[in-house]
Amino acid sequence: MKIKNFIAAVLCLLTFPAHAELEIDVTGAMREPTPIAFPKMIHQGGIGQLFGIGYYAGKIREVVLADLDRSGLFRLVDENSYIEDLDSINQKPNFVDWQAIKADALVQSAVEETPDKKIKVEFRLWDVMSGEQLLGKSYTTGKENWRRISHIIADAVYERLTGEKGYFDTRVVYVSESGPSTRRIKRLAIMDQDGENHKFLTSGASMALTPRFSPNMQKVTYLSFSGSAPKVYIMDVETGKQELLGHFPGMTFAPVFSPDSSKVLLSFAANGNTEIYEMDLVNKTSRQLTKHPAIDTSPSYSPDGKQIVFNSDRGGNQQLYIMDADGSNVHRISFGNGRYATPTWSPRGDYIAFTKMANGQFYIGVMYPDGSGERLLASGYLVEGPTWSPNGRVLMYFRQDQGTARRNAKVQLYTIDITGYNERMVMTPAEASDPAWSPLLPQ
Repeated sequence: MKIKNFIAAVLCLLTFPAHAELEIDVTGAMREPTPIAFPKMIHQGGIGQLFGIGYYAGKIREVVLADLDRSGLFRLVDENSYIEDLDSINQKPNFVDWQAIKADALVQSAVEETPDKKIKVEFRLWDVMSGEQLLGKSYTTGKENWRRISHIIADAVYERLTGEKGYFDTRVVYVSESGPSTRRIKRLAIMDQDGENHKFLTSGASMALTPRFSPNMQKVTYLSFSGSAPKVYIMDVETGKQELLGHFPGMTFAPVFSPDSSKVLLSFAANGNTEIYEMDLVNKTSRQLTKHPAIDTSPSYSPDGKQIVFNSDRGGNQQLYIMDADGSNVHRISFGNGRYATPTWSPRGDYIAFTKMANGQFYIGVMYPDGSGERLLASGYLVEGPTWSPNGRVLMYFRQDQGTARRNAKVQLYTIDITGYNERMVMTPAEASDPAWSPLLPQ
């Protein structure tokens, strides 16, 4: 998949208004989706034409709508209710017609083939009530990038209407699981956030676990059970090239990048004790951050890199702790019933997500960094391993329902909004666990 320099032109069509009347409030715990109208893309050529311009018109619009719908913040107005036909990207809509069908926003779009056989996609976003254009852009790219263009358009619409960065032009690396429970094959796989463009990163000859994306590079760090002991590797997801992260005389696991991708935190177990270490990727030196007879593991940096959250049983059972990046000022932040694990700091810095085990159930929850405001978003027989979308709005995790005496239930990926609503399954070719969400892809 090409991710750099794939857009030949990105042009603003009109000047944005200084103040737009339409803006979605995304802070409430429960709200009605904003009604948005999105007529079929204007083009020359039939929809059914195999890989003709009509094919791309239908597919691009389909992906944009699917992205917006999955967010839970938008609702497509029934196409059968549309009154006006838009025949040109330059035709100003009759907003009375769109007000009549109770649309708040309108996406007007067009696609055409360029002389060099690329596609040019244009769209305009309108505030139906004020009649103002909120956004207008044009993209020219190779036809193979039509899906990325779709996600980029969805991100642009999402950002303009919510004031938050989008998260659709992203990927997810996860552990693909197959085979019987006694001979489970676990290998790394990567896909777009909507489950498309799936491919495997490792062969499955060695078990792969706990992948984590670099915040500013297309690299992942993960644990591999190759050889006599588990080792931590870094892989470039574009080239497939990987390198061993240091040589430790014991077990290393739970690796995670620093915000600037220059360091990696990991847990190191030796002589019955587990501590957290930080490795500098430039000079390959490491330093020990925790020193306690208890188990310290699952570290995660704050977005500014100044603090680290981790879980430890130093208080008697698994709880969440925060320390400064140099290992000082350790203090406990979780005090609820049950055990806490897999903490991960939101990219916005406002929440820490975690897995909780209490009363025979697993939960995915969030709390403020000071430990207050704990909210449980999802629960089940097994829900675990939260990972944040790059805008800090959505969590992805894996879920397994309770199986029968003869068969284990499938392990699958799910997403949920931080308000605790809009839980949705993410389709994968095989069973899936341990997801890690990428940053927005570079353009």
